[in-house]
Amino acid sequence: MLTLKVTSPLWLILLSVVPSTASREGRVRLVGGNLSSEGRVEVYHEGQWGTVCDDSWDMAEAQVVCRQLRFPGAQSVVPGGTYGQGSGKIWLDDMQCTGSETSLSSCLFKGWGVTDCTHNEDAGVICEKKVTVKDDHVHRLDHSLGLSGDLGELYDSRKGCDLKIVVQSPDADLGEDTFCVHRLILSLNTEASFFSKSLGSSNITIEASQDCRGHMSQFLRYLYTREIDVSASSAQCLHKLASDFGAERLQGDAGRLFTQLLPWDDTFQTQASLYEYSVLTGDLALQETCLQYLAWNCEALILSPAWTGLSQDALEALLFRSDLVVPDEGFLLRGLESWAQNGSASVGLESEAALLRLIRFPMIPPADLYDLPFTSHLYSNHTEQYHSGMLHGFQFHALSPSQLRKHLKNSNEEYLPRIYTANPWSLEVNSTENSLTSHQSRTQHFQRGYYDYQTVYRNKDHLLTTPVHNSVLLQTKQVSWKANVFKTQSDCSTGGVQCESLPMVRLTCQSSLRDYQDTIRFSNRLLVACGNSSSSRGGYIFHVRDFKDNLALIPTNSSTGQAYPCHENTYIYRFVVRPEYI
Repeated sequence: MLTLKVTSPLWLILLSVVPSTASREGRVRLVGGNLSSEGRVEVYHEGQWGTVCDDSWDMAEAQVVCRQLRFPGAQSVVPGGTYGQGSGKIWLDDMQCTGSETSLSSCLFKGWGVTDCTHNEDAGVICEKKVTVKDDHVHRLDHSLGLSGDLGELYDSRKGCDLKIVVQSPDADLGEDTFCVHRLILSLNTEASFFSKSLGSSNITIEASQDCRGHMSQFLRYLYTREIDVSASSAQCLHKLASDFGAERLQGDAGRLFTQLLPWDDTFQTQASLYEYSVLTGDLALQETCLQYLAWNCEALILSPAWTGLSQDALEALLFRSDLVVPDEGFLLRGLESWAQNGSASVGLESEAALLRLIRFPMIPPADLYDLPFTSHLYSNHTEQYHSGMLHGFQFHALSPSQLRKHLKNSNEEYLPRIYTANPWSLEVNSTENSLTSHQSRTQHFQRGYYDYQTVYRNKDHLLTTPVHNSVLLQTKQVSWKANVFKTQSDCSTGGVQCESLPMVRLTCQSSLRDYQDTIRFSNRLLVACGNSSSSRGGYIFHVRDFKDNLALIPTNSSTGQAYPCHENTYIYRFVVRPEYI
């Protein structure tokens, strides 16, 4: 079992999957419509209503919402802002529903409050109207608030239990634990289907590791109450038990808790081990949580001792990604060479070649491509693979976009950049820097013979100059960029920006791109690092945002929008320019 190295005090998090606060947790409502069957979708979580972003919002999600509200089904989805803008939290984003879920919060999503949306993207739905019979109104009387506690007391008392569960460890010498449960109660919970299958037997025997047997009673009680306390020390065992016995909702919620734990190990051993564990359990959401953190902090990962210990599968999964944050593609290639030479995993030439095919050679400058036969440690064993990659690289740098497009597949990731931070493609701004600059304005009063001086404040501009594209063909075409950080509403007013939340950053192009509007687009990114340094020697990247209308929102440690937690009060903002051929 993986030992989580948490250096901060352990905290306790309550995961409630039945109505708890006023019996409303996870409920949805429609707001702002002319009819009760339409409106902006809002969901209740942690004591407050919040909205849902319309990214990936489709009929499958609409069907779940409408059926949860007891409508026959969904008629249509409505784009953001149609029913007005909500206030407060944007609880859900990038929803992935199948359409068969019983509640919206049962669908896959990135995490509560993890979003890059604004309230003008609040999703809406139009549900099919209910068939009404005359004026026969129905009034709901809800007395379910104490039901969870009553079921917990029933589990604790064991009164009338009729199914004995014997828990053993693989090592038979460690004895066994016995629990008595109520078959009927378990049959009512779809997460307890593993236990309710034993209809013809009065007892079942299951296996659990010695480390996790101590949490079995807590897990069984959860199947009664659908409430459970999860701490950093119990998270992995409860996740493992949920995975083994089909409690998918608990598995997903416990998996999201791991996002709180990942940043605490700067050796990356925990993150790498947790990824292997997620593969073993088949938890795709946890896999993505681990891979995303490793990708965003890939520069520090490559320089850490954990790099050469990564499995081939983990490395391959990372190399597939476009959100890898590295100085440049050459740095990543050298990291792959180091892994192949010094790694603990024994891989053959065929596996090395498969990994080399994931290197984006066109993103490497021609001068560095030319040096590869003389500097690369893998070149002699993979000459053909290198020649193919180098050819694609030289073609990319020598040919115009129209020539490349003739034979270039739209889905070819090889010609798309990752997130490169080396000069001249990025700019760093410390959150402690003053966001305003001032100068003295002088007004001359001729008749009275004196000057009047006034201090004028304006937003501090951070300037960056990049080529219009990383192709050598366009290296001489320069583009100027201006970055601003808005910390207060006064900053926003001074900069002529309407800030929905603070802090907010802006990255604007100061050059004309008219000649390239049909061939080049910019998919710029904001990297937010925790602490005072975003280098490999300190500070980890805990959030990555794209820019919408040149603006990006920044989650703080007082908000729920952080992809990973940062408990510092200072950040490093890194603006990254990413040109792509269209």
